[in-house]
Amino acid sequence: MRHYDAVIIGGGPAGLTAALVLSRSLRHVLVVEDPRPPRNAASAGVHGIVGLDGVSPGEYRRRAWADLARYGMAERREAVATDVVATGEGGFTVTADDGGEPVRARQVLLATGVVDVHPDVEGFAECWGKTVVHCPLCAGWENRDRTWGVVTCDPEFAREAATGFSAWSRDVVVLFDGTAPEKCGEAEMFASRVRRLRHTDGHLYAVELADGTVIDRQTLFWQPDQRPVPLVSRLAERLGLAVGEDGYVKADASGRTSVPGLYAAGDLTTQEQGAIESAAAGSAAAFQMISEMPAV
Repeated sequence: MRHYDAVIIGGGPAGLTAALVLSRSLRHVLVVEDPRPPRNAASAGVHGIVGLDGVSPGEYRRRAWADLARYGMAERREAVATDVVATGEGGFTVTADDGGEPVRARQVLLATGVVDVHPDVEGFAECWGKTVVHCPLCAGWENRDRTWGVVTCDPEFAREAATGFSAWSRDVVVLFDGTAPEKCGEAEMFASRVRRLRHTDGHLYAVELADGTVIDRQTLFWQPDQRPVPLVSRLAERLGLAVGEDGYVKADASGRTSVPGLYAAGDLTTQEQGAIESAAAGSAAAFQMISEMPAV
C-alpha cells in the first residue's frame, strides 16, 4: 500500500492550490481527481485570479499541473474517491473506483466541490455557463448590456435584484418562484414558474413561463440547488463528519473539520463560491495541515 503525507480529493482551485503549498513544503501528495468534466466545464473562462484571468477551466488545470510538476512531490490519480477510513494508528486509508489499491495518508483534504442540481427546465443545460449564470462577478462582464432575468425564491433578494444587477444591465426582470408581491423595486415580478428557455446554441433570447407568457431575455441569473457529493454524505454517516442543514461541510477558517486530520476547502464548505475564494481556502488548509504535520 502506497503511503503519502496527504491525499487531496478534488482537482479544482482549492485542491490544486493546496497541493502546490504542500509540495513546496516537501510533503508527498496524491491528488485524486474525478476524470469527468468539472462543474465549470461549460464556462468560457476562469475569472478573478490576476495573471490567469479568462483562461479556460482546462487550461487552468494544465497550468496548475505544470507548476506542480516542477517540484515532483504531487501525483495525480484520475478516479472518483469512494471512501476514507480512519486507521487505528492515526491517518486514513483512501479508496477509489478505478480498481487500484487503496492508499494511506497521514491527512486528507476534501476539495470535492458540490453537485449542481439543474432544474427540469427545457434549455437550461444548453444555456448553463453561457447565458444562464450563477455568479455575476464570474460572468457579468461577458453578459453586460444585455436584458437580464433573475430567478429567485428569496423575497429580499428579489427586492434588491433590480438595483443590485444594474452594473451589468439596466433592464432587469425578476422571475420570482413563489408568492410574489405586486412589485419588486424597479423590476416586474412573475409568480409563474419558468417552463422553457428559448435559445440558439445556448444563447438565450426568451423565457417561457408555465402560463404561456414569453419574456424576451438574453441572460438569466439562476443559482440552482446544490447537494454534497456521495463521498461527503458517506463520511458524515461513517466518520461523523459535521455537515450543516444546508448540506455544506462545517470547517473552520483553517479548513479543519470535526474529524481530526480531515480537512475541507472550497465549494463544499460554502455558498460563496468562486475560483479565487476556493484557492485561498485551499492555501489556508494546506498551511494548517503543515503546522499539524511536522516533517519526518
